[in-house]
Amino acid sequence: MKRILLFLGTNIAVLAVLSITMRLLGIDSLLDEQGAGLDMNALIIYAAVIGFSGSIISLLISKWTAKHLTGAQVIEQPKNDTERWLVNTVKRLAQQANIGMPEVAIYNSPQPNAFATGANKNNALVAVSTGLMRSMTQDEVEAVLAHEVSHIANGDMVTMALIQGVVNTFVIVLSRVIGHLVDRTVFKVERGHGPAFWITSIIAELVLGILASIIVMWFSRQREFRADAGAASLVGAPKMVAALQRLAGTSTEPLPDQLHAMGISGGKGGGLSALFMTHPPLEERINALRGNR
Repeated sequence: MKRILLFLGTNIAVLAVLSITMRLLGIDSLLDEQGAGLDMNALIIYAAVIGFSGSIISLLISKWTAKHLTGAQVIEQPKNDTERWLVNTVKRLAQQANIGMPEVAIYNSPQPNAFATGANKNNALVAVSTGLMRSMTQDEVEAVLAHEVSHIANGDMVTMALIQGVVNTFVIVLSRVIGHLVDRTVFKVERGHGPAFWITSIIAELVLGILASIIVMWFSRQREFRADAGAASLVGAPKMVAALQRLAGTSTEPLPDQLHAMGISGGKGGGLSALFMTHPPLEERINALRGNR
């Protein structure tokens, strides 16, 4: 809760600075030219409400969504030695990381993958695929679990949701400002907003949304490095390196889009597509653990 309040407080301060900066730069006056200008205070509040609503709602229902999208079955009572080992291992790692015991689940997939999600670090879910359990050694699975527990301990789900809310807010504000300026200065609309405002705003929102995604994906990649380092501190770097090497030698099945950023591996990409990757290349993660990054 302290983490959430601190992040929200910071974001409110950022929005306040944005509003003050626009006034100091005279953008408010420019927007008010020829009458019927934008109300920046109302716009920023509107943008913040819209920008944060989707990401926060997604965060609050993330466990429910993950279970239904993957068919993950929570282990209520272990039915065999494998399930018992999974639950006990997650419990031990959670205690080491000083978080509440997450729910532990298995979902049916032939490809190795795992993910963690949840609204806070004391009410989370860790799930692994059946393919991961079959293809990895116990030490490697332990490292993957430590990676997911580290995501929870780092508050990564909350952080990513709030970062998404911030960039959404900026995209909405800036796209409306651009639409307004084009409407007033190019098409000389004097009252209200003409079609140019709405068309320009939509185009600007699409372009700014793509640029904002690059920022969000950069944060996502950084959190993977931190989760790898957290796993190394919990179970040792050699185990985490071995797990990543195992993943590098297999074909990892992508998770549904809503869960893609939560998986242990986010696929491969190069060139411009690398800017939109949720995960760094496995080779970079291995090098980072070996101290070569």
